[in-house]
Amino acid sequence: MKILGIETTCDETAAAVVTLDDGERGKILANEVLSQIAEHAAYGGVVPEIAARAHVEVLDRLIARALQRAGTTLPAIDGIAVAAGPGLIGGVLIGLVTAKTLSLVARKPLLAVNHLEAHALTPRLTDGLAFPYLLLLASGGHTQLVAVKGVGDYVRLGTTIDDAIGEAFDKVAKLLGLGYPGGPEVERQAQKGDPERFALPRPMLGRREANFSLSGLKTALRIEAERLEPLASQDVADLCASFQAAVVDVVVDRVRVGLRAFSAIAGHPTALVAAGGVAANGAIRRALASQAGEVGLSFVAPPLPLCGDNGAMIAWAGLERLRLGLVDDLTVPARARWPFAEAAPTA
Repeated sequence: MKILGIETTCDETAAAVVTLDDGERGKILANEVLSQIAEHAAYGGVVPEIAARAHVEVLDRLIARALQRAGTTLPAIDGIAVAAGPGLIGGVLIGLVTAKTLSLVARKPLLAVNHLEAHALTPRLTDGLAFPYLLLLASGGHTQLVAVKGVGDYVRLGTTIDDAIGEAFDKVAKLLGLGYPGGPEVERQAQKGDPERFALPRPMLGRREANFSLSGLKTALRIEAERLEPLASQDVADLCASFQAAVVDVVVDRVRVGLRAFSAIAGHPTALVAAGGVAANGAIRRALASQAGEVGLSFVAPPLPLCGDNGAMIAWAGLERLRLGLVDDLTVPARARWPFAEAAPTA
C-alpha cells in the first residue's frame, strides 16, 4: 500500500509517499517540503495571499518529485491523501482541488485528512506507537492536550483559552525585534540568557482543568521589555530565557493535570507524546521526557523534520484511514476551521 500525501494548509508546500514495510510499520519513501520563509520574512508572519500563490507555483512539480524519489508513479499509488483543513483557506483549497483532480483522473481513493489528526498520528508512523496515548499538540495555531484512543477517536482534555504556544513565541520574537520564524529565534536567544533574571508569571499553574493561557505571560514580558528600553543584546537573551522557562513550567504543570484527566477517560497511556512545530523546541522536549520518566512513561516526539508541517504525516493519516475504509468523495469541502477532538465531558 502506497499513499501520496499533499500538505498546503499554511506556508509549507509538501508532498510525500508513505508505505508499509514487511512488519506493517510505516515507511517514508519520499518527503518533499518547500518552505516559504523567504517570501514571508519581510512581513514578520505568513501572508495568506502570498502563501496561496506560492503553493500554486510549485505543488505540481513537488508531487512529481515525490513520486520520482519514491520510485513509483501515480497509477501505482493506492490512495491520495490531502490536508483538507484546518488552515489558511486559500492554501487548503489549492491542495484539495489538486488532490481531487488526481483522484478523479487516476481513479484512486481520496482521503481528506484533518491536519491536526495527522500531527496526532505521526508517532504511529515514526515509532509504531500503540493506542491510547496522551498528546500535547503544540503549534503556531493550536495548543491542546488530547487523549488519542484510536483513529478518529480523540478526546480533548485541555486547550488554550487565548494564544497558542507557538503564537506566543512568535509574538515575543516580533516584540523583541528577532527574525522570522520567531520560535526558533527565541530558543536560540534563550540558550545565551539567564532564565531567572525576570520573574515572569506562570498562568494557570495549579488549576484543576488542563487548559493553557499565554497572553498574560506575553504581556508581562512586554512590560519588562518596555521598562528596559533600549534593549541590550543580553537583555534580549535574558528575556527569551525567562519566557521560555515560564512556558516550560506551564507545559509541565498542564501535562501533569492532563495525565490525571487521561486516566479517568482512557486508562493508562502507552506514552506521552508531543507533536506539532513547538515539539521541536529542545527545552520543552527535555522537560517532557523528564516528566514522562518520573511517571514511568516513555516520551515520544517525531524527528525534527516531522514536527513541522509535512506531507508524510498527511500520507500516513490517509493510510490509517484507508485501512479502515474511511474514504471521501469529491464533494468533501475545504475547511478553515475543523476541530478534530471532542471536548471531554464535564463531571
